Amino acid sequence: MFNHIMIGCNDIEKSKDFYTAVLGVLGCPPPTRNEDAEGNVRYFFIHDGSVFALTQPIDGNPATCANGSTIGFRCGSGEKAKELHDVAVANGGTSIEDAPGLRNGSMGPMHLSYFRDLDGHKICGIHQGR
Repeated sequence: MFNHIMIGCNDIEKSKDFYTAVLGVLGCPPPTRNEDAEGNVRYFFIHDGSVFALTQPIDGNPATCANGSTIGFRCGSGEKAKELHDVAVANGGTSIEDAPGLRNGSMGPMHLSYFRDLDGHKICGIHQGR
């Protein structure tokens, strides 16, 4: 259904370093850099058929996070969901909600971890199953 997810960043290089460390937990290689004719920089993380992108806002205004939105990254195990969280926090992210761990929800048991990135975007690490 999705082709890519792109988020705005106020310090594109710091955000690139943050997500390089965090998404490296999932086996994602370092991003590809793109710069348009106006000098706007974007980074594309391409992994397992998905694209997650960072951009400087092209309208010249500061990047803001979307209230009520969450971006979830599929993790191969509950341990990876926790590691994703822990690496994010170690690189300047902020832990939010309950501690990483197993929860029972409407879609069955799943391991969840939540944090905010450097610009306040809400990120989830998720592994469905025990």
